[in-house]
Amino acid sequence: MLVKHVGFVISGKRIVTNAHVVADHTFVLVRKHGSPTKYRAEVKAVGHECDLAILTIESDEFWEGMKFLELGDIPFMQEAVAVVGYPQGGDNISVTKGVVSRVEPTQYVHGATQLLAIQIDAAINPGNSGGPAIMGDKVAGVAFQNLSGAENIGYIIPVPVIKHFVDGVEASGNYSGFCSLGLSCQPTENVQLREYFRMRPELTGVLVSRINPLSDAYNVLKKDDIVLAFDGVPIANDGTVPFRNRERITFDHLVSMKKPNETALVRILRDGEELELTVTLRPLKPLVPIQQFDKAPSYYVFAGLVFVPLSQPYLHEYGEDWYNTSPRRLCERALRELPQKPGQELVILSQVLMDDINVGYERLAELQVKKVNGIEINNLKHMCQLVEDCKEDNVRFDLDDERVIVLNCSRAKTATSHILKRHRIPSAMSNDILTPDTSSQVTSG
Repeated sequence: MLVKHVGFVISGKRIVTNAHVVADHTFVLVRKHGSPTKYRAEVKAVGHECDLAILTIESDEFWEGMKFLELGDIPFMQEAVAVVGYPQGGDNISVTKGVVSRVEPTQYVHGATQLLAIQIDAAINPGNSGGPAIMGDKVAGVAFQNLSGAENIGYIIPVPVIKHFVDGVEASGNYSGFCSLGLSCQPTENVQLREYFRMRPELTGVLVSRINPLSDAYNVLKKDDIVLAFDGVPIANDGTVPFRNRERITFDHLVSMKKPNETALVRILRDGEELELTVTLRPLKPLVPIQQFDKAPSYYVFAGLVFVPLSQPYLHEYGEDWYNTSPRRLCERALRELPQKPGQELVILSQVLMDDINVGYERLAELQVKKVNGIEINNLKHMCQLVEDCKEDNVRFDLDDERVIVLNCSRAKTATSHILKRHRIPSAMSNDILTPDTSSQVTSG
């Protein structure tokens, strides 16, 4: 399927566009405006969280006479920007003018993350994606999404987010991600709450409710700490910090703009005493992945039982109203549980491919797998190794709701081969969990 979108050139012979433009791509062609010639492009880096990508082109011919655009600043309210796009209904680029109406952290639909975005009163149609928003002769942002159900409201990715992405790629050669403190915080707008935590009238801040065990903050901060300031910037009781003239923004923006492994000075109130602590920031992965772009699904089939890691895209298969129609327990875990160790996944029995060997187990689908032969599993690969290396007569799976599956090892391995052939599945496991130790046992034969 041929889809046309827009990108623009920055210094270093690089093209910037949206991540959703090249997500799950197989072949990317680029042509200059006004030229019929198409050139093969390579996707150098993709940041699905910030919906940005960098393309490169080997051909010197493509770059002849090409001028790059410079990145500018964040426009102020009511300033006008021109969005260059390639909307449906024509074969040339179009320019749409819009006025800035809001600058605040916004949900990025593609990566399901909260980052700074600029709202403008101009529609961002599908073909506008990746196009630059120009103010004067500099780039003010990248067009990337619109507001569903509203007319003429679009969003552009602002320059600080673009620079963070581009600088990260320059520093490491690949997308490095956006940092997080790993905190869940509660506003302290209630007077009694502030009094309880001994906040003097001149102090403002937010209450730490949960800390991600994989974050550096887990070893530095504690639940019930009050975060008063981040890098010297005071945090208000509603969690906001000053931004430009008379605007405010959530302090998460300051965190997300830090470079990976950079430190921040966090001033806190603990048991009525003020402390200044140093915290190292880094990108943190959720326990349940929010998106699965540019990667093949992970799976493991054993005796017709199909095991997969839980992900939000898996839950999205339940339709637009997935929050209400997907299994309630899995949904709650996906949205709220924190990882306890690196590489941890929630593994679920997603379906049962019926066979004599698994009769009676078909109703156990969509339950989380907790243990194999009494050993707690860390992730799908760990579970697969425990099953494949099983030296006992039987393999036991402990699932949610205290449910148990027991299978005879040798009979199950024979049945797996027949089931794979019957369903035309080439391998019992995906390539990402295939290991040299198990490769001889898992093909359909």
